[in-house]
Amino acid sequence: MRKFIIDTDTASDDAVALIMAHHWPDVEVLAVTIVNGNVPVEQGVKNALYTLDVCNASTPVYVGCNKPMLLEASYADWFHGKDGMGNMFYPEPKSKPQLTHAIDAIIETIKKYPGEITLVTLGPLTNVAVALLKAPEIAPLVQRCVIMGGAANTVGNVTPAAEYNIWVDPEAAKIVFHSGMAMEMVGWELSRHDAALTAAEVETVMNFGTERARLAMECNKTALEVSMKMQGAVGLTLADPVAIAVALDPTIITRQGKYFVDVEINSELTRGATVVDELGVLQKQSNINVVWEINVPKWKEILYRCLR
Repeated sequence: MRKFIIDTDTASDDAVALIMAHHWPDVEVLAVTIVNGNVPVEQGVKNALYTLDVCNASTPVYVGCNKPMLLEASYADWFHGKDGMGNMFYPEPKSKPQLTHAIDAIIETIKKYPGEITLVTLGPLTNVAVALLKAPEIAPLVQRCVIMGGAANTVGNVTPAAEYNIWVDPEAAKIVFHSGMAMEMVGWELSRHDAALTAAEVETVMNFGTERARLAMECNKTALEVSMKMQGAVGLTLADPVAIAVALDPTIITRQGKYFVDVEINSELTRGATVVDELGVLQKQSNINVVWEINVPKWKEILYRCLR
């Protein structure tokens, strides 16, 4: 079994990603760590625990950082709803989070299974950055770190230049990007255009009739409405599930490349932008494998397989 840690700011698309990871045959999720991002960390914990209830999973959930490293907290309730789950206001979860802090859980789990952990990040990188500052020796022990974040030399979704997860805590992202971990960047653009679920595909998922399929579509209703109205989306864009799909089955990647990637932390205009040196003009060591394109039909089949 492959061993996963999922670090998330659990809102609607994060919930779908958690469902997928818990319904993949050769994956064991050892820990779900919660970070401030889409919603306050306390709400993210509730959303994760409720999602795991639907999955009948007992994966431990750990509370992490409640604000970025330097900036004030920012939330995306305008996109995901006040509860982060499409304003569905689901019941209180049956279980409670662990007492151990998420940062310590990340460090301890990686050290317990050196070279075996796939770390998937679905939110701002605060927890991971602080873990690396506290225990930099964990960086080479991570087998694979799949980062949902960034806009690889393309349009941002929260500013013209920046993707939300990186923009919330660019200092944390910079620390992680320079950590030496084996990283893959799955930008938000991979969930757009043909990768978005059409209305007919959303209906197909709902017709699966499972509780997890219902949750996956219902909790994204606010995100769907806002993304179509404000971002010109053609359907339901699921950035975090695309990243999880890449982690679950790397064969969906059809174009990728390793480059030097950095994060802008100073500019008022482009703060949080992910700068990919495609042409190598900076002559710096490549540090991140950038995923440029995926097999869209295969991505959707992975999603369907996990929700049926």
